[in-house]
Amino acid sequence: MFEDFRNKTQQEDGMIFPSNIYRQIVLQPAYDEAKKNFLTIMLQINIAHLKMLEEQGLVTTDEAKQIGVALKKIDLNYYRLEDYNPQYEDLFFRIENKLIAFAGDVAGNLHIGRSRNDMGIAIYRMTLRKKLLLLMHELLKLRDDLIAAAEEHIDTIMIGYTHTQQAQPTTFAHYLKAVIDQLERDFERMQHAYKTVNRSSMGAAALTTTGFNINRERMRDLLAFDDIIENAWDAVAGADYIAETASIVQLAALNLGRTSQDFLLWATQEFNAFTLASPYVQISSIMPQKRNPVSIEHTRSLLSAVVGDASTVLQMVHNTPFGDIVDTEDDMQPYLWRAIDRLIGIYNLFGSLVVTMDVNKKKLRDRAENSFANVTELADTLVRSEGISFRQAHSIVSKCIKVLLAHGEESLASLTWGLANTQSKLITGKELNISQEDFYETLKPESFVGVRTLLGGPAPATMKAALERSKLNTHHLYEWVRLKESAILEAEKQLTIFIEEWN
Repeated sequence: MFEDFRNKTQQEDGMIFPSNIYRQIVLQPAYDEAKKNFLTIMLQINIAHLKMLEEQGLVTTDEAKQIGVALKKIDLNYYRLEDYNPQYEDLFFRIENKLIAFAGDVAGNLHIGRSRNDMGIAIYRMTLRKKLLLLMHELLKLRDDLIAAAEEHIDTIMIGYTHTQQAQPTTFAHYLKAVIDQLERDFERMQHAYKTVNRSSMGAAALTTTGFNINRERMRDLLAFDDIIENAWDAVAGADYIAETASIVQLAALNLGRTSQDFLLWATQEFNAFTLASPYVQISSIMPQKRNPVSIEHTRSLLSAVVGDASTVLQMVHNTPFGDIVDTEDDMQPYLWRAIDRLIGIYNLFGSLVVTMDVNKKKLRDRAENSFANVTELADTLVRSEGISFRQAHSIVSKCIKVLLAHGEESLASLTWGLANTQSKLITGKELNISQEDFYETLKPESFVGVRTLLGGPAPATMKAALERSKLNTHHLYEWVRLKESAILEAEKQLTIFIEEWN
């Protein structure tokens, strides 16, 4: 009976490596990702390694030229279109086989002093650093959009919420500036992740470096790495570079997800805080009146997908041996790439819908004026005008609100100087000193916002200054990304020059 199962499996799955099922679920997907992401980087590493070997005298000038000519003959587009070939375990061996076919056995010397291990980690890191820079650039574009929107809404009064309940008047600009500041912290975390990622593993070889006199520092410079992973074991075993990146990508998605949830709530007809532009809404198939804010819905759900993919990375790292292991390689890397690619698109979408939506300024302002959200400032004002403690002032205002609610009044418009004066006499034994004119002025949401001039407050002048500081920092942030991109580009140009010199 068992032999029947064995024979059937061997007939269906094959008798030699790789088995059909192993090819289908492991090698084919890995090859597809490799040919899409790694071909150019693999060629760059080969050129850099060959140049270093030549400079170190580990291959002769003639050998370097012979291998360099073969490298130039490699048609990357051919491999981008070709399907997986089970004759070769992976893309590395397929390229190496073609180099030997072009240059002869001397091409085998290209592998002096290196392994697929240190080369593979370098490929992953070079792939990830470019994706990180693209993500950071898109984050900064979203930040630009939010700054522009905040400048437009410095005077747009709205209610701020705590515990999902009406709390205090503020402005839409104040809310957006909080999101902007959070994005800047996301950017700073990405900067740190980039520093962790952009370190060279080349020269670690399989695990213990090599007996050949290679130059690790030269490989670092040729490939535009900022640093070297010194310990060779760490170079091939360490997965914290991808775990750190997954963590900050996950946190960035969580952060923006909270804002997208706010926006989805504010887009309801009950809140009516804004109206999305037509390109970002979808109609109903049956209800003619519907304008579904699907762009925000998809933003929220896709951000959750980013969180999930990043979490998958962290779970796949969990409890893996601290060494070269497939768990942290071809199977895992695409989850982070997909998370980053999605977040890039979401940043683009969210910025577009914010700068094109129409904010219902009057509705937001009227809601703030007619709520009880302004009474914190009334209590503060009574402290100043009456010379009483804040707890006494708080009690006066609180009693006023309770009286109004008991009579079915739910608007601050019903709060009179007379009612407050009555409560003052009951609580402090004194009549109010504040004039009726100043009393009613205090109840306006503009007054509430206007006096909050402290750093971080929503007062117009304070907010303008805060946004101006953000704008002044914009050049610095973009310049950081530009310099990193430029360093990579210059290194790639230099590698192109090397291969032309060999040909």
